[in-house]
Amino acid sequence: MTPDPTGADPTGTTPTTPLPISSAPFVAVAYYSGYGHTTPLAEAVRDGAIEAGAAAELIAVASISTEQWALLDAADAIVFGAPTYMGSAASAFHVFAESTSARWARRAWSDKLAAGFTMSGAMSGDKLHTLQYFAILAAQHGMHWINLDLPAGWNSSTGSEHDLNRLGFSLGAAGQSPIDVGVEGVSKADVETARHLGRRVASCAARLTARGHAEP
Repeated sequence: MTPDPTGADPTGTTPTTPLPISSAPFVAVAYYSGYGHTTPLAEAVRDGAIEAGAAAELIAVASISTEQWALLDAADAIVFGAPTYMGSAASAFHVFAESTSARWARRAWSDKLAAGFTMSGAMSGDKLHTLQYFAILAAQHGMHWINLDLPAGWNSSTGSEHDLNRLGFSLGAAGQSPIDVGVEGVSKADVETARHLGRRVASCAARLTARGHAEP
């Protein structure tokens, strides 16, 4: 289903997928993967969030359904993800982002947590611009950005490509995979870095929801 630029239910029906009902925070991973290389990072973010005690769901934004829009609206945190193509997030993610404009207008996602991850074929690949784009999108919605909180890896003579955060990003998780191989080329270190991000987002969301429950 093509994202509705108004953010409205295109079918006019009531969502049939039950929303998560739990004291645990709910983390939604809204991502696009063009050739499959970004999917392992998305899965790792989800798995990390679950390991940290959250409920979590993957939402492929290129085929987002009415029920999945409802899941995003119900989430305590949304983690954005997409490959970096030509210096920014892939165009399919931009379509999704523009489809959130009605939610922006009514401040539907205000005070949710947000984070992001991206993938490219080059070590740098201008991935910082994509993470900045995600952070600005979150800021426009009034969301609170969660950074990676990992020191840079692979930056000394004793470091290696197996270090967490081997590419040295702080704003979010970043991965690199050769463009001439499939998903088997995705670095295990990058997957584990994304898993760390998922755990961190879930932990921050748990503290936020616990504080909210404690308020009179």
